[in-house]
Amino acid sequence: DYTYTSGIWQTVWLEPVNKNYIKNIRLTPDVVNSRLKVVVHAADAQVSAVVLDGKKVVTESKGAAGNEFFIPIKNPKLWSPDDPFLYDLKLSLKDKTGAVTDEVTSYFGMREIKLGKVGGVVRPLLNSEFVMQVGLLDQGYWPDGILTAPTDEGLKFDVEFTKRAGFNLIRKHMKTEPKRFYYWADKLGVLVWQDMPAIWYQHEDTAKTRTVFRKELKAIMDDNYNSPSIITWVPFNENWGAFDVVEITDWVKKYDPSRLVNGNSGFNNNPGYQKAAGDPGNGDFVDTHIYIGPNDASKPDDKRAASLGEYGGIGLFVRGHMWPVENNAYGYEPTKAALSDRYVLLMDQVEQLMKYKGLSVAVYTQTTDVEHEINGLLTYDRAFEKMDVDKVKAVNQAVINEGKKIK
Repeated sequence: DYTYTSGIWQTVWLEPVNKNYIKNIRLTPDVVNSRLKVVVHAADAQVSAVVLDGKKVVTESKGAAGNEFFIPIKNPKLWSPDDPFLYDLKLSLKDKTGAVTDEVTSYFGMREIKLGKVGGVVRPLLNSEFVMQVGLLDQGYWPDGILTAPTDEGLKFDVEFTKRAGFNLIRKHMKTEPKRFYYWADKLGVLVWQDMPAIWYQHEDTAKTRTVFRKELKAIMDDNYNSPSIITWVPFNENWGAFDVVEITDWVKKYDPSRLVNGNSGFNNNPGYQKAAGDPGNGDFVDTHIYIGPNDASKPDDKRAASLGEYGGIGLFVRGHMWPVENNAYGYEPTKAALSDRYVLLMDQVEQLMKYKGLSVAVYTQTTDVEHEINGLLTYDRAFEKMDVDKVKAVNQAVINEGKKIK
């Protein structure tokens, strides 16, 4: 129910290339074995790889285009929100004479995400440690460009604000972003859950809509595969347009076993026009949405971690910074101070759920106001901070730090 948009909304460019060029690369960190798996998509050619830490060469390796090969990373520096270290990577494509026909530079982060038991509770583990994921629902809308950010600085601003407010997670909701957004998440150190944008009427023209959905889901995963900040794929949200949820959740996990999958975030909510697909029972999370919450959030089972995929959504009216429609939220506070205190109370409750009910993820709605919704930490124009950011950061970090004590 936001402004409808269509057409090209991300940057498009043309680039001259040689006949044999690097079409794509696929980078998979293997922390356990201290190595990086690399696949370079190009015609038959030799590939040379150089890994750098700043200007210092860490290691060099060779492989063949179209085949996976491994680059050893001795005593790797691990990527995390606390220390988002990135290695630089130079890949060169060489023909039979040894001449370089194409060369690209990239980067990668050495990090591992998996499930494991901590104190008998299934939780997500980042580099073998439980890190409580304290996140913001981020829809990436803008008052001037709708889906299109005005500048790269605009994309950076939202990620930077999230970090400054003490969050360590962004749930990118119902949208994919230009690569620069994920670059800033990688660089600044913010975990990302990536949603698949939903279809709505999944039972209409099924041969077309379901086929396109599957094709675009794969394309999104391929396009953003190399980003270390992305740790979870979310194929469906609140049963919107949901179909074959169990099968698609399994497919996502098999296609990218290096990440977690949340098959149907907020399966306890459902549009009235359809029968709910519900909890798929597979994937890596038991995930409910509770407004205002956070009480009654999901509990882990014997195979999946517990996530509160959305909660909060408390609004504040800020005159001069609202979309010219009737504005709304799930609840309201009269002042910035009251809203800030309310958020602290909610996070105190989240901490209780983390410690005693097994909750591992909490995603607050939302980063900014979006058109009629006034429940952001920022106004839609990003001009006014609706909460005391220092207070928000303090309680977020306190909860994350308490999570580190769970053994």
